[in-house]
Amino acid sequence: MNTYKLTLLALLAALAVVGRSLFVFLPNVQPVTSLVIICGLLLGPVAAAILGLLTTFLSNMLLGMGIWTIWQVIAWVLIGVLSGLIGKCFKKIPVYAIVLFAVFSGYLYGFIISLTTYSIAGKFWPYYLTGLPFDTNHALGNAVFIILLYPIISHFFIKYANNRFYLQNIS
Repeated sequence: MNTYKLTLLALLAALAVVGRSLFVFLPNVQPVTSLVIICGLLLGPVAAAILGLLTTFLSNMLLGMGIWTIWQVIAWVLIGVLSGLIGKCFKKIPVYAIVLFAVFSGYLYGFIISLTTYSIAGKFWPYYLTGLPFDTNHALGNAVFIILLYPIISHFFIKYANNRFYLQNIS
């Protein structure tokens, strides 16, 4: 991983942490999942996994650590790896397909987070079913953030890829 890619990850992590902090007043609506998906699609599964891990720990330093932190890392790393694999398999993905994956990821994240309660109390279904409205908030928020952020971030990443290719061929 080169310095420029690390810089992009640091910027995405900062954007995710600030976004998560700014939207803390809306239950389960934050741009982290969408940014992890975008990172996976454009930079690959390893970069998205690093972003998920980094964002979880940095934002939880502000919002509070707990047993849920482990499950958040698992959820965001899994979503990042899945989106990275999708990005490697398909070069041209329509935005509506990315939005559908983001909605699915909101529910997947909620399912994985619900495993926290199961690991502590042994009760999964009551907690999961009670959390479905929050998972819906997360899924819809992901869709909105993908629609808003994906065109902008992909434009700059494509510009980076073209400049990188150009600079490598000059040297």
